[in-house]
Amino acid sequence: HVQLVESGGGSVQAGGSLRLSCAASGYTVSSYCMAWFRQVPGREREGVAGIEDDGRISYADAVEGRFTISKDNAKNVLNLQMDNLNPEDSAVYYCVNAYNHWGQGTQVTVS
Repeated sequence: HVQLVESGGGSVQAGGSLRLSCAASGYTVSSYCMAWFRQVPGREREGVAGIEDDGRISYADAVEGRFTISKDNAKNVLNLQMDNLNPEDSAVYYCVNAYNHWGQGTQVTVS
């Protein structure tokens, strides 16, 4: 049974930072690609960052240079370090694995 649980969301002022984590069970983070998406009410879910099984990383243009995706293989966790946040980053953030399993999401609010 695969489970992905996001944490680390919250409220922060513009220019601040947050670090999201996605803890996986029943799934080995190190072996497969994973990604972060976000969604604002009334808008489509959009990709934020992804990391392939070979370590290749990609970012959405809107977050390039501000967000950093990484894996903590020892803890079986996917992370997203978000720096220099702005109000347009406010959304529910989700992690997803290669088999289209999604977490429940964590709210990020930037004011």
